Amino acid sequence: MSERRSILKKLFASVAGVAGIGVASKAAIAPVAAAPEKEVGDVVMCQDVPLFSGHTKFNNMVFVAGKGAHFEGDITAHTKHVLDELEKELIKAGSSMEKVLKCSVFLHDLNDYKAMNEAYKGRFGSKPPCRTTVAVYGGVPGDSLVEIDCIAYI
Repeated sequence: MSERRSILKKLFASVAGVAGIGVASKAAIAPVAAAPEKEVGDVVMCQDVPLFSGHTKFNNMVFVAGKGAHFEGDITAHTKHVLDELEKELIKAGSSMEKVLKCSVFLHDLNDYKAMNEAYKGRFGSKPPCRTTVAVYGGVPGDSLVEIDCIAYI
């Protein structure tokens, strides 16, 4: 009787081993999905070298580079222009102002905060994104009074 049990145990172990090896070999030859890659839009070049992109997409997220207003004007005109440019970039990336999750606002002068808010309000729909606003020491590059970047989903 114990000899028969021993044979049955060995037989069971063999079957289990073969089945386990079969599962392992199937897993080993299964194709591995390629890792997702980022997509970029509107690459800005510097001496024939890519410097930065207007936006970068990864999975269902889009990151939009800071937009400024490089013309004469007040904070209201600059803010409206920057938000229009931000919206254009979001649309190019397949997103929208309503899908923005986070904004960063960089002001040349903190005294422009109230007027910037007046031009900013309502531009992101009824569920606005979270936001950080700071005054930048030395000013915003390119003589813009405001620069805004954002993160959105697609």
